[in-house]
Amino acid sequence: MSINIKKDNLIYPYFIQEGVNKKSAIKSFPDVYRFSIDRLLGDIKETSQLGVKKILLFGIPVKKCFDGASAYAKDNIISVAIKKIKQEFNDVIVITDVCLCAYTTHGHCGVLKKGKKELDNKSTLKALSNMALSHACSGVDWVAPSAMAEKQVLAIRGTLDKNGFRRTKIMGYSAKFASNFYGPFRQAQDSFPKFGDRRAYQLDPADRNKALQEISDDIDEGADIVMVKPALGYLDIIKEASQKFNHPLAAYNVSGEYAFVKYGAKQGLWDERAMVFEIITSIKRAGADLIITYHAKDIAKWLKEQ
Repeated sequence: MSINIKKDNLIYPYFIQEGVNKKSAIKSFPDVYRFSIDRLLGDIKETSQLGVKKILLFGIPVKKCFDGASAYAKDNIISVAIKKIKQEFNDVIVITDVCLCAYTTHGHCGVLKKGKKELDNKSTLKALSNMALSHACSGVDWVAPSAMAEKQVLAIRGTLDKNGFRRTKIMGYSAKFASNFYGPFRQAQDSFPKFGDRRAYQLDPADRNKALQEISDDIDEGADIVMVKPALGYLDIIKEASQKFNHPLAAYNVSGEYAFVKYGAKQGLWDERAMVFEIITSIKRAGADLIITYHAKDIAKWLKEQ
């Protein structure tokens, strides 16, 4: 049924919100929730017991600001969550998204130039580095910069190393395409851009060469793991990257790809389990070592049943 799919290959994403005793459904994201930290811990226990030991955290602040500084403020939501998780679980690898889109009032992934609608790369790198450092100080295992700012991995690696966090790994969102598959995710984080789009810094879906160059650059800058996102529409990039680079490779089976399966299954168009295994098998066969997927818990349950 599957091509050597293992639980250790899987990373399960979580959305974390402020408050207590909250588990909130997301309109266009079937069976995915926003959790307050107390409810999050209970769900991580279930995920861990299923054998999925890698989780990826996304924060949802109560208040956004223009420069996204709340992402690395003292006691920011992700840093608090990391500390709580690490107190409860010593065998779970905690990975954190490093991007400003959920924290800015404008919804873009970095700091804007003063009076302009374009990113200031220098200021963005500083903010991303501060965000990654705040997570490292709280005990994170890996940070995952996803803003697609030029030289983001290099800046973050330098900041972590300078502050004594050489062992904190970086999983770079190396080939992140300006895709239409991100809709449910942006709804979950309330991170739709308030103007324009992200094509100025995310990759053109047709640009294979740029994707491979970005992966090469991230490796040179110190990324421990590189990533292709989304997965299904870019299996050729995953395949080529796996052949060209002798480096750990992740693929993100994103929210739109997940929702496609869920809605189709609810309409009786296909068997959900069979469809999920077909998709995850194709991503693994293309060469991904790690797969970030909202199907991870279901896959773990199904593997247990085999």
